[in-house]
Amino acid sequence: MPSDYKAFMDAYGSGIISEELMVFHPHGSTPLLSRMREVHERASRSRERRPDDFPHPFHPEEKGLIYWGYDFGGDEHFFMPCSPDPNQWKIVTAVHGSSCVIFDGPFVAFVLEFVTTLQFMDEAGNIGPATPSFESA
Repeated sequence: MPSDYKAFMDAYGSGIISEELMVFHPHGSTPLLSRMREVHERASRSRERRPDDFPHPFHPEEKGLIYWGYDFGGDEHFFMPCSPDPNQWKIVTAVHGSSCVIFDGPFVAFVLEFVTTLQFMDEAGNIGPATPSFESA
């Protein structure tokens, strides 16, 4: 796993960032482990039906995406093990189960962009207050 993700897990563990982004460890023992398995199975079926929308294999397939969280907007988030160096892995978001978007950066940069986007949406009146926070799961 990427070192910034491992450092985050060591410092905070599984939990919810800004009341919107659920982050958990894929080898953890939380109830989210069953969700991870369910998401991988559902995503694999979507990939079989719509390979253009889901071009990436899912764990446990070789180089398969590794699920690490979701947001309450309906998106699922994965690591893409695209390099032997986990610190070079990208983030793939399955947007509302309809297509995949790649974030070309590390976990912490993704989280910062996610929280920043929430704050912009709050300031625009599109959501109600977005405060940077963390709540353990």
